[in-house]
Amino acid sequence: MTITELRQKFLDFFQQQAHVILPSASLMPENDPTTLFTGSGMQPMLPYLLGETHPLGRRFADSQKCFRAKDIEEVGDNRHTTFFEMLGNWSLGDYFKEEQVAWMFTFLTNKEIGLGLDPARLYVTVFRGDESLNISRDAETVELWKKCFSSVGVQAKDVNFAERDGMADGRIFYYDVKKNWWSRSGVPANMPLGEPGGPDTEMFWDFGADRQLHERSEFRDRPCHVNCDCGRFVEIGNNVFMQYRKTSEGFDELVQRNVDFGGGLERMAAATQDDPDVFRTSAFLPVIAAMERISGKMYDGSAENTRSFRIIADHVRGATFIVGDPQNVLPSNVGQGYVVRRLLRRAIREARRLEVTRPFISELAQVVIEQFGDAYPELKAHEARIIEAFQKEEIKFASTLTEGLKKLQKMGHPTGEQAFILFSTYGFPLELTEEIVREQGTEIDRAVFQEEFKKHQALSRTSSAGTFKGGLADHSIETTRLHTATHLLHRALKTVLGEHVEQRGSNITPERLRFDFSHGQKMTPEEIQNVEEIINDVIRKDLPVHFEEMTVDEAKSHGVIGLFEDKYAQIGNKVKVYFVGDDAQGFFSKEICGGPHVMHTGELGLFKIQKEEAVSAGVRRIKATVTGI
Repeated sequence: MTITELRQKFLDFFQQQAHVILPSASLMPENDPTTLFTGSGMQPMLPYLLGETHPLGRRFADSQKCFRAKDIEEVGDNRHTTFFEMLGNWSLGDYFKEEQVAWMFTFLTNKEIGLGLDPARLYVTVFRGDESLNISRDAETVELWKKCFSSVGVQAKDVNFAERDGMADGRIFYYDVKKNWWSRSGVPANMPLGEPGGPDTEMFWDFGADRQLHERSEFRDRPCHVNCDCGRFVEIGNNVFMQYRKTSEGFDELVQRNVDFGGGLERMAAATQDDPDVFRTSAFLPVIAAMERISGKMYDGSAENTRSFRIIADHVRGATFIVGDPQNVLPSNVGQGYVVRRLLRRAIREARRLEVTRPFISELAQVVIEQFGDAYPELKAHEARIIEAFQKEEIKFASTLTEGLKKLQKMGHPTGEQAFILFSTYGFPLELTEEIVREQGTEIDRAVFQEEFKKHQALSRTSSAGTFKGGLADHSIETTRLHTATHLLHRALKTVLGEHVEQRGSNITPERLRFDFSHGQKMTPEEIQNVEEIINDVIRKDLPVHFEEMTVDEAKSHGVIGLFEDKYAQIGNKVKVYFVGDDAQGFFSKEICGGPHVMHTGELGLFKIQKEEAVSAGVRRIKATVTGI
């Protein structure tokens, strides 16, 4: 089963269960200062999981583009990737555990309407409970799973402590919050106030019933169980029963009990092939085949060869999806652009291991676009931008390598600290430094290099920790004001600079808003002043703010602005349109948005632009504040 077939089978299955099929949201989350990328299927759904009404109903399914930058260093084994597709189905206060467990078992095991996996090789985990949270063990879900397994003649014994007892002839295993509690921040102790979460039940596929995978692993002297990471078992799906919200007192019940299922498309495809290597699925094989032609080498299982092929295939695919996203991210030295640059340069570095020195990444990008362009039309729409960006980056990195070689020659015999400076400042790969100094008969002290690298990581973690200030998807008074202010800013920029101005991304914290927009040149002081005056005039008028639900066609006919090609691109679907103004005083702004917003513009206070700067070619950025009333 190809990933295209699997993706469609999943969506068809849940459409038959009265679910609305949603297109994927952007890889770049809006108004979420906590993360650079959409890293889970639930991220775009957060306002609705917290109780906001979705214009299209209460049951949904989708295949969401996801990217996890923290996994870059993990890529190289048989299952870690940076970019992946997360299949998801959602209940917003509609059905709950009974329906979800039965549907998921049917989808995984039924040959006609599902994946046809052997239920005898399917295992599940559930939440053991936690007295400190005052949340009991999920015995209800255990009984639901037992009923499903029994229906196909499979015994399903539950095991309380697999970490200690191993498999113990079990099929259902209890685990603590580290394994079977889900929130975007992980365990309850790490959850910011207001973050939703809850117990989950995960599904695992057994790739090594003969235990050979475990016996060959570093865990061979420990009990084997589904969460031991020996490679025998791989998680293929997770049902989150999202019914709690973190508070200063502990946890409160959400206003609605939600179901949030997430299943990695690539891992599910690997299970259907009964091969634990996700890079042998159709998600990667076309890119790997192209790299085999380019390098003249084969993806044959040899350790170094295999790792290089996997890194190149993953990184080029991930970078293609990021640059191809409507938010217009290009390689740079900051933020999301830095991640793209790092992906491409790591791919180029690994290609050198395969003795490829000519430009190649744009060729692989075209393979990705051809393969995924039907499911994600934005890739074909932005193909020229992707190819140009990749070609420029490859040329630039070639120059970086030349500059690094000059610095290296001046150093003579570089120390571990100097090797790290070459790596961190000039982007010069450690492996290349080691190759060159070996030719000179010396070695780089890797321990010193790693120590410097750990210091760098610690500083990065300290810096990035500040992104969590204000909580996840903060709906505070401050962020609500700034959220409304972005609508006024968008309209004012169009008025002052021209209708060519389009939103290219936004990010809001309680302290400031950040708004990226298309414009080819630096704003003049007069233009900045005009924008501020227009917005503050609207604030002084204290115009009402309200929303209406309408179809995309109706929204366009009303002159509504917004990212139509993004989350709500399906013709005929209803969207939320926020109006600033009324019939008596006129409408200043009409824009697609999920909320939240103030009731009147007078609640904003004084609007002030703090900074206007370039982000990339043709894209500018404004940072602004409002004082509040």
